[in-house]
Amino acid sequence: MKRLAISLLFFGTLVVLWHFVTVWQVNRGNWSPVLSPLPEDVWAYLWSSIKDGTLLSASIVTMKRLLLGYFIGTIAGLPLGLLTARFRWMSDTLGVLALGLQTLPSVCWVPPALLWFGQSEAAMLFVVIMGTLWSVIIAAENGARNVPPIYARAAKTMGSRGLHTWIKVILPASLPFVVGGMKQGWAFAWRSLMAAEIMVSILTGLGLGNLLNNGRDLNAMDQVFGIMIVIVIIGLAADKLLFSPWEAFFKRRWGLTG
Repeated sequence: MKRLAISLLFFGTLVVLWHFVTVWQVNRGNWSPVLSPLPEDVWAYLWSSIKDGTLLSASIVTMKRLLLGYFIGTIAGLPLGLLTARFRWMSDTLGVLALGLQTLPSVCWVPPALLWFGQSEAAMLFVVIMGTLWSVIIAAENGARNVPPIYARAAKTMGSRGLHTWIKVILPASLPFVVGGMKQGWAFAWRSLMAAEIMVSILTGLGLGNLLNNGRDLNAMDQVFGIMIVIVIIGLAADKLLFSPWEAFFKRRWGLTG
């Protein structure tokens, strides 16, 4: 309860400072009132977009794209990461490629996606998968390599061999590292999708990135700030509701907490 009160006080203070600094700068003529929205203007936009369903429909479109691409990238990345940890030749090839492509900014995947798939849902999906895949591969590889060798030796003495050892011993023991990589992959996928939606307008549905870009085109900064806040809230919710509980569970399960 104390932590919640501190958080509410902190963010409430930020909103108050936002209001008074904006009013002060606009009155002095340093900032344009068109490009400097007040917190109440942003709230008015969010409330109106909630009432007319625009925000909900855009959020649903974006989350569908994100979840599908993230699921595919994760399902493909986990076995590839384990194979990369298992075989030296894969570490020297796919592992190096994954490490290099992970450093590539997410927006770089948008131009090839447009050239290959056009302005379509497939282009969006491709960008999200590319934003997820490489982080998951690296996380799975690092997790498998950080498993104490005694685990595999103990399993071997009890008759475990080959694929059984990897599925029943190595993968479960590497899960704390894998969840961290999945969390990072989620962040990269989220950024990739926002970049794609901002740059691509398709007829199958407007996402949050499209609304953000529309606000920029219309000089509607209340809309821009509002959508940015929604994106941040969704990101925080995903971390608190999905990844943090799993991280805490695996750390307790494997005795990694102090």
